Amino acid sequence: MSSRPRHLAATVAAFALGMAAAHAQTPAKAPRAVIELFTSQGCSSCPPADALVVELAKNPELIALTLPVTYWDYLGWKDTLGKDSFARRQKFYAKARGDGQVYTPQVVINGAAHAIGSERAEIEKAVNQFAATGFAARIALKEENGALQIKVAPASGESEATAGIWVLPTTHQAAVPITRGENQGRTLSYANVVRGMVRVGDWTGRETTVTAPLSATQAPEADGYVVVVQAERPNKYGHMMPGAILGAAKGLAKR
Repeated sequence: MSSRPRHLAATVAAFALGMAAAHAQTPAKAPRAVIELFTSQGCSSCPPADALVVELAKNPELIALTLPVTYWDYLGWKDTLGKDSFARRQKFYAKARGDGQVYTPQVVINGAAHAIGSERAEIEKAVNQFAATGFAARIALKEENGALQIKVAPASGESEATAGIWVLPTTHQAAVPITRGENQGRTLSYANVVRGMVRVGDWTGRETTVTAPLSATQAPEADGYVVVVQAERPNKYGHMMPGAILGAAKGLAKR
């Protein structure tokens, strides 16, 4: 009997295993920090911060995100990437911190510290401070059978955290020509533009696995996603206030 069928079967099996592995992620090294830039196409002070985040996004040890807001739309240019929900998130951060500071360009590091978005030294100082202690949660991701499995475990011992598990679809790169407003005549470049936020589960400080549909990672023009575990608490109106980011991981890039 020819050995060819056996060889063919082995090749097919190896290919199938390779395809399965292509859709799985082993636990990657945790990022040093999550950096959220609140920016606006109608803000003349924002382009240097946008450019800095484009640069920071190239660092594999950082997760740098762009969240365009809408409260400057009245200045003559409606932000083509802006979302009211990002403006609310920024305001909730300020209320949670207790300082009330909301401005553009503003960077929030790990859901806690904030800095002017173009001030590299201040951002790096905050990143280094958080990196000294690291995140409280470790995240491993696996895409399988049309679903995303998110495994969250405490980095050391059990935690008393009460947190939400969020999926953020992102666009890796975006360039937008501006024809009106304070940035008229410029083309602004962005990195990791957040296209939405989907809450897919809870984390209570113990090892847990949450399964979400892959649709949670998808949004118009999104080509990647990030998973974030973030502490939260309700305010007096019942709205959940975002707190410290306890863990984060980059998802598989879409092809």
